[in-house]
Amino acid sequence: MSAAEEQRHTIAVLVDNEPGVLARVIGLFSGRGYNIESLTVAEVDAGAVRSRITVVTTGTMMVIEQIKAQLDRLVPVHRVTDLTLDGPSVEREMALIKVAGAGDDRIESLRIADIFRARAVDSTNRSFVFEMTGASSKIDAFIDLMRPLGLVEVSRTGVVAIARGAEEM
Repeated sequence: MSAAEEQRHTIAVLVDNEPGVLARVIGLFSGRGYNIESLTVAEVDAGAVRSRITVVTTGTMMVIEQIKAQLDRLVPVHRVTDLTLDGPSVEREMALIKVAGAGDDRIESLRIADIFRARAVDSTNRSFVFEMTGASSKIDAFIDLMRPLGLVEVSRTGVVAIARGAEEM
């Protein structure tokens, strides 16, 4: 794989939990024309002092290195970790998928949901809402199979990720 090929990277950023930090991180991406495929943010300590921002982006190795260096220079940033490069990590995403249908399509959607370990969290006579957690590619595959069966709507959380092992970020 050459350095000029675009690659998907998951970057975790530990920041001060204060107003405007997320806007600054997003501004760094938009101001330079970098795309954000997924973005999640949440407090990560009991005192609400720090938050963790997880960004999934795509770019050449040069662009990814620029993104990490620019993130690292932002004042409220404590640490930038490229989970894609820094060793094994675990990534998950959660989605709610609404499917409307009747008859055989309804039965088929339940059968496929069972195979994918999606859980029906709401049911009416005309629809289901499935909850699914897993790799983004697994959720994408499930959504693709639900399209012909009456896919109505999808709501996704975005990727959350953490490095494997005993060390903290």
